Amino acid sequence: MSATLSANEKLKADSNLLRGTLKQSLADAHTGSLRENDQVLLKFHGSYQQDDRDLREERRLQKLEPDYSFMIRTRTPGGVATPQQWLQLDAIATRYATGGLRLTTRQAFQFHGVIKRELKATLAAINASLIDTIAACGDVNRNVLSAANPLLSPVHGVVYEQAKALSAYFLPKTRAYYEIWLDEEQVAGTPEEETIYGATYLPRKFKTAFAVPPLNDVDVFANDLGFIAIIENGAVAGYNVTAGGGLGATHGDANTYPRLADVLGFVTPDEVIAVAEAVLTTQRDWGNRSDRKRSRLKYTIDDRGLDAFKAEVERRLGHALAPAREFHFDHNGDRFGWVQGQDGDWHLTLRIEAGRVLDRGPRRLLSGLREIARIHVGDFRLTGNQNLVIARVPPALKPRIDALVEEYGLDLYRSARPLHLAALACVALPTCALAMAEAERYLPELVEKLEQRLAAHGLLDAPIHLRISGCPNGCSRPYLGEIALVGKAPGRYNLMLGADHRGQRLNRLHKENIAEMEILETVDALFGRYAAEREAEERFGDFLVRSGIVAAKPGIALEVRT
Repeated sequence: MSATLSANEKLKADSNLLRGTLKQSLADAHTGSLRENDQVLLKFHGSYQQDDRDLREERRLQKLEPDYSFMIRTRTPGGVATPQQWLQLDAIATRYATGGLRLTTRQAFQFHGVIKRELKATLAAINASLIDTIAACGDVNRNVLSAANPLLSPVHGVVYEQAKALSAYFLPKTRAYYEIWLDEEQVAGTPEEETIYGATYLPRKFKTAFAVPPLNDVDVFANDLGFIAIIENGAVAGYNVTAGGGLGATHGDANTYPRLADVLGFVTPDEVIAVAEAVLTTQRDWGNRSDRKRSRLKYTIDDRGLDAFKAEVERRLGHALAPAREFHFDHNGDRFGWVQGQDGDWHLTLRIEAGRVLDRGPRRLLSGLREIARIHVGDFRLTGNQNLVIARVPPALKPRIDALVEEYGLDLYRSARPLHLAALACVALPTCALAMAEAERYLPELVEKLEQRLAAHGLLDAPIHLRISGCPNGCSRPYLGEIALVGKAPGRYNLMLGADHRGQRLNRLHKENIAEMEILETVDALFGRYAAEREAEERFGDFLVRSGIVAAKPGIALEVRT
């Protein structure tokens, strides 16, 4: 551990196992805000303090404090929820939040606009649904992703259970969450020692994902730790282990950058938790605790060297990793519409634009999914691409659900073009404190304008992955978009180009700090070249690289290393 600790490290060490003064902050009725230190600790409990930036200046002029509210994120490994849980979360969003439900790129539910005096009641209500928010944020292992596409039903079931078990294994041991939000009595002598995390937890957030080839719908290489299922004879033989992915960066700071994970080797299913603990604890002990911008596992590996990191993981594991096995990904998007799994059940993947589940005009998503949840006997699965699978539908129930989908305008997947179907956007303004430009609110307008340009070149049905982020931190995984906008200032973005469609190649900065007109003109010219020069079945990102429009840069690999 570094001799000079960052302020966050000292705060964690002095927090009494994440309790801090949260109870006192919550009891202060004179402000809608928590104390500054408690805002940091709150993240470990699954919530962020925010304020409405649209109103910030107006309230300042009125000598009012900002319009504070809280975002709450669930810990839902694999993004699976029962119909009853869906109805309970719907009721919570309707009662306490604004903007309905939001489905995130990490297969979690988010609630926005919860005010301070109702924060405890909201968290308690979520817990009553048998879903919690523990470790959904903070310097811990966060929500574990798992492949959502259910075609290989038995395989996906095994992988999901593995992800669920790993999520539970890495939960913090402190009882702070239960005392503060659920009124559990503090009992002297209750075991709370953080045997995995230690007193200061991890240097920074840690993300884990399980992928099932040939679909990389979780963008496994963007995660600190990944497991790629190796399927042999219809069963999970084990996993290729990946480490060192992460997409966050800081504008103007060359010491920060997106990075794809390296493949370390192969493990059997019974070794998953052991190897995960070896990777996580190596990062716990080796990670940078003095500079939070350099504290992710990707920098630890680059600073120490991949060979040294792998050797340390193997030492903690007790044996060498087996050689990685062959795998192949076709793409990193979702498959929309109805598909039938090997077990005979049906699964319907719906397009949820930017993950927002609410009633807006003819598309009454919140009401429609409420009605579906009342008759559904399977489950709901959030995808890593902000979409939703109505899963395990018996054949007899399929026509009724289809009718509700049409009645409530949930059938966007039938009419939306490929660009729209694959587009991702983070929340950004007005609530995200880090946002420099619009993302979610800008997405529909941007998609429409780009589709007009595509149509002019006969490319309207070309499958192109678009991602937009309000800042460089990467919540919408922009650096894996064939086309991506990364916010630089209001109305201005960095234009990133050239990722592939499998989540195995980063894009590159093409133009910096440009406004919409230049973005559209630049992309329009590239669409023209793509229409005229592409090879058969060649994807847009691959064309940009082959043609030399996007070139490899030293220091950040274009391809995943094995």
